[in-house]
Formats: sequence, C-alpha cells, structure tokens
Amino acid sequence: MLTTATCFATVQTGNPDKMTHVVDKHEPTVDRGLVAQWQGALGNAARASGEPLLFGLRLWASVCLALYVAFWLQLDNPYWAGASAVIVCQPHLGASLRKGWFRMIGTVVGAVAIVVLTACFPQDRVAFLVGLALWGATCALFATLLRNFAAYAAALAGFTAAIIASDELGATGGANGQAFVLAISRVSEIWIGIVCAGAVLATTDFGSAPRRLAILFAVLATEIWRRFTGTLTIAGRAPLETQQVRREFARRVIELDPIVDEAIGESSQIRLRSPVLQRAVAGLFTALAAWRKVGVLLTMLPDGAARRDADAVLRSIPPALRTAPDAGEVTRWTADPAGVQRLCDEACRTLLALPVATPSLRLLADQIAEVLTSMSSALDALMLLLAHPSGAHSRVRGMRFYVPYWQPALVNAGRAFLVIGAAAVFWIITQWPSGAAAITWTTIAVVLFAPVADEAYARTVSFMVGTAIAAVGAAIVKFAVLPAVTTFAGFSTVIGLYLVPVGALMAKPPWQTALFVAMVVNFVPLIGPTNQMSYDTVQFYDGALAIVGGVSAAALSFRLLPPLSPAYRTRRLCSLTLRDLRRLAARPGGWSREDWEGRIYSRLSVMPNEAAPLQRAQLLAAAAVGADIVELRPIAIGLGHGSELDSALAGLAAGKSATATAGFARLDHCLAYLSPSDSGTSAVMRARGRILAISDTLIQHRSYFDAGVAS
Repeated sequence: MLTTATCFATVQTGNPDKMTHVVDKHEPTVDRGLVAQWQGALGNAARASGEPLLFGLRLWASVCLALYVAFWLQLDNPYWAGASAVIVCQPHLGASLRKGWFRMIGTVVGAVAIVVLTACFPQDRVAFLVGLALWGATCALFATLLRNFAAYAAALAGFTAAIIASDELGATGGANGQAFVLAISRVSEIWIGIVCAGAVLATTDFGSAPRRLAILFAVLATEIWRRFTGTLTIAGRAPLETQQVRREFARRVIELDPIVDEAIGESSQIRLRSPVLQRAVAGLFTALAAWRKVGVLLTMLPDGAARRDADAVLRSIPPALRTAPDAGEVTRWTADPAGVQRLCDEACRTLLALPVATPSLRLLADQIAEVLTSMSSALDALMLLLAHPSGAHSRVRGMRFYVPYWQPALVNAGRAFLVIGAAAVFWIITQWPSGAAAITWTTIAVVLFAPVADEAYARTVSFMVGTAIAAVGAAIVKFAVLPAVTTFAGFSTVIGLYLVPVGALMAKPPWQTALFVAMVVNFVPLIGPTNQMSYDTVQFYDGALAIVGGVSAAALSFRLLPPLSPAYRTRRLCSLTLRDLRRLAARPGGWSREDWEGRIYSRLSVMPNEAAPLQRAQLLAAAAVGADIVELRPIAIGLGHGSELDSALAGLAAGKSATATAGFARLDHCLAYLSPSDSGTSAVMRARGRILAISDTLIQHRSYFDAGVAS
C-alpha cells in the first residue's frame, strides 16, 4: 500500500511516470517465465491430444454411421455392425483399411466353417461343441503362425464361428437349423461396420504410412551405411566395436514389419508390389550379416593389412557415397533415390570386378558389394513408397512364407481347445442361459491374445478389467440415459460422450491399450441397440457376466497353461537354426540362398525381446555361413574340388567346427596352387574369400556350432 506521504510527494513533482513507477513497484507482479512455461505446457498438451481426440471423433462417426445403416436395413442385431466399426478403427488409416480387409476374409471363413460344422452334426450337441473347440484351436494355431493382420484374420475366423454358434444354440444348447441364415446375417452386419468405418476413415484421414515407412527406410539405410563406412575408415587404426550397434539395428529392422503392413493397406499400388518392401527388409538383414563378416575379417587381420585392404576398397567407392551420410544425406536419399541407387550399382560393379591379390581383399570387396546391393533394395522401396517414376518394381518376385517353428502354435492350439471345451462343459452342467455367450467370449480372448505369448495373461486381464468398466458405463447409459432419448441423433450424442474420450485414450499406446480397447469394443454390444430397445436389467447383467466370465476363463487358461518361456523359445530357435545348418552342410545341393536366408530371417523376426544379444548374433552367423556354403559349392565343383568341400562340410554337419575349419584350410591350400593364368582365377579368389569368411565365423562362434541339436 502506498503511504500518504509518498503519494503527496509524487503528486508534487508532477511527474506521472514516477507515479506509475511507484505503483508498479508495490503492486503484485506476474512471473513471465512461469506464464511462458504454462503456455508451453498447455500447447504441448493440446498438440499431444489433438490426434487422439480426432481419432475418437472418427471412431464415434464410424459407429453412428454403421448403426444408422443397420437400423435402416432393419437387421436383427445392428449392434454387431457398430461393434465391427469399433474393432476396425485404428489410429492409422493403413492399419484400419488393412484390418478391415482381413476382417472381411476372416468373417467369411468363420461363417463357412460353422455352416459346415452344423451340417456335419445337426442333431449331436456334444460333437458340435467338440468340433467348435477344434475349430477354435485350429484358428489359434494359424493366428500364432501368421503375422500382423493375417494373424488377426485367422483369429477372427475362430470367434466368428463362435458368435454364430452362440446365436444358433441359444439358451438350451440345441442347434436350431438356422446356421446359414444366421451366418448371412452376421456377415452382413459385420461387413456393414467394416465398410462404414472404412468410408469415414478414408474421407477424414489421408494416411501417412508410406511416407513414414519411407523415412524409416531412409534413416535405417543411411545409418547402416554410415556406420559401415565408419568401420572401414578406422580399420587398423582403432578398435572395432560394432556388435552392439549391429544388434540394435537388427531390432529396428524387425520393428518395420507392422508399418510395412500399414503402408500396404493404404495404397493398392504398394499392395501389388509389396515384394519390393519384403525384399528391402530382407536386404537390411543381409547388409548386417555382411557387415558382421567385414568386422570379423578386419579384426583378425594384422593392423597394416586391415588398413591396406580397407583403403583399397574405399577408393573404389564414389566420393558421394564414401562420405558418411548425415541428416542432410537422408533428405538426399529420399529426394533422389534413383540417383543414389545408380551410384550404389556403379560401385557394386566396380567392387565385383576389382582385381585382387589376396582372399581377404576379395572377401572385403564382395561383402561391400553385398551391402551396396542391400542399399539398392532399400532405395527400390523408397522409390515405390514415394511414387518415384524410376523404380523398376516389377522385377521382384514374391517371397515365400516360412514357419519359424511350430511349438508355440501347437501350445496355443491345445490351450484353446481345452478352455473352449471346458466352457462348453460348464454350460452343459450349469444350464446357464448365457452360457453360449460365455463360450463366445472365451473363444475370442483365448484365440486373440494367444499370439502375444508372454504378454497374453497381462493383456487378457486388462481386457477383462476394461470389459467390466465398459459394463458399468453401458449400464449407466442404457438404464439412466437412453430411456429419455427418442431420436437417433440423441442416441448418437449420448454414446459419443463415452466413445470419443475413451477412443482418444485408446489411440495413445502403449499405456494400457488392451484396457481401453475393451472399454470401446464391448460398449456397443453391451448396450445392444436395436430398433425396438429392450431394458431388461436381468438380461443385461447376465449377458455382461457372460462376457466378463468368458474373458476371465481365458485369462485363467493363460495362467494355468502359460506360453513357452522366452528363454526356451530362444534356445529352440538357435537349436533349430543349427540343425538346419547341419542339414545344409550334409546336403548343400538342395538349398537356394534365398530359401536359406528367408528361413533364418523369419526366425530372427520372432526372437523374443528377452533374448541375449549373443543369441541374435549366432542366428546371423548361421545365416552367413549357410549363404556362403550355398555360394561356394558351385564354384568348388566347377574348379574340380568338390570332394574337398564335401570333406570340410562333413565336419560341420557332424558338429565339429575344428574339423570343418581344418577341412576348409585344406581346400584353400588346394585352390592356392591353381595357376594365376587359369581362366578361373577370379572364381578361385572368390571361393577362397568365402572359405575365409566361413572359417572366421566358425572360430568366432565355435561353442555354438559345436553344440548339440535339440530333438
């Protein structure tokens, strides 16, 4: 507060500025820095919540459109259309469209299966339920073997059959002969939801998956190339420590898989040429394997020889590629992928034709050419994703599908059969009116979450909690709010107050994703909107109990019959790879390099996160040795030394790496005596380079290659 004397003195001076100064000095002041911090925090929060909130609005619009169409067509259970729209909606357009497409396929397959099952056992309830459990087990098997949305289609085929079966069996458990009609109705309702969700998403979201994937490919390719050229630059001058870096790159390459699926979903052109993307991902694995060979070779060479060989191959690489790429280089790769690809192809040809005097230099040049070929595959993918006119994508054939191993799928199938059968037995014994619905939700949870292995129990529990929360929300909306609503617009507004915020939370993974998915997915079926609404509280709570009970049974099954442990799965992957390598060594003529690498890379892609870095390195080492054997065999036979190669491979097939290394040394000794004037000189040196790579890898991972093979 200003004193009287101060005010009087100020007025006497007649200086208004001084008066202002005195008042400003004694009034409370605002901390501008604190205000700026709050403004920044609010701005960041608004930006962070903008996309999720927009997704919540899209989800709500999709549900409302699907329900409106289903009401207009006067379908029996329009809520399945709304529930399908919810399930199809994903935060990214490509994922939504891809999921919708596979959901259509899975729905039809499941509907056909239940019609056939009903025709086979029209009057035998026990056989019918056993057949339903077997079908659920089969779908769990394929949902584990397949990946991404193809796995979801397999799971959907299982619980679509269970949904139709629950309608057919009713409360008494007898088939009513309406399987075909019910199948047509459910397929129609589900397809309406898929189409409506796709229409809303396609008109409100232009998609970004191809661009995001292009940036990821460019960043990964340039970083791998930068680190690889860095390895060559410091060869013989500083210690080479690249193992951890390569293992981290392998993890990042594996993470490309779901984004590839999203990009395929957003563009028909990309979908038609999807082998280009598959080849690019495999090429990045090949680049890492070649980088490993180069790193091992340069480590084992004397410092002087390592410097000399590295400098020789670096001089064969164009200066524009030799310079380590930075952020600006990434932009150049995305802006002119065709130009960079021409440089890579030119350097590759130069390195393959490089005259060499030692096997180590030949191996070094060939492996750098491998890396450049892999970079060219990644640039092909960039040209496809960025719609570049210079891409020659039609040359690439589709890649085969490989099953990494069968055990997890068989365990999941057995669990599904047992828990679905147990739910059916419980229904028969208790004669629970909602028992068929409980079987349905048991099937949904046990088939849907089985492929996530170690996370299956936690996700199922989260899904169960989310279902319980959805039941509470649906009860409030259905019995406290909806009786006062008489129009579809009012109904849409009411459900929007729930769907929009929960949908926004669902779009912010990975925190409790299963919880919010359950809160959204189960909300519409629990309300059960129809043209003539029913407000039977007993029926509602009985149905809600069936959903929660079915999911709880699935969660219990994951606890009683847990998935295979990460340690066991990792050991199994390593032992199966070693077994296949020994089979390849015993019969090298029956394999192609593409088949061999595809088989091993499929196992690398399912390696548990808990696997040790060394175990991933062992799989890459086995992949490299197998590829070298496939490449070496025709050269050795052409040079007349096939018997010496067979002798060395016999040691590897027997699990005796020391014997195999000695055999490869004898083969190398024989090749070294060939006359330099022979026409096969380049083939000789290339064969000796492959022998050197195999020997170095066998020495580095001797304990792995000498291990036993699990039965």
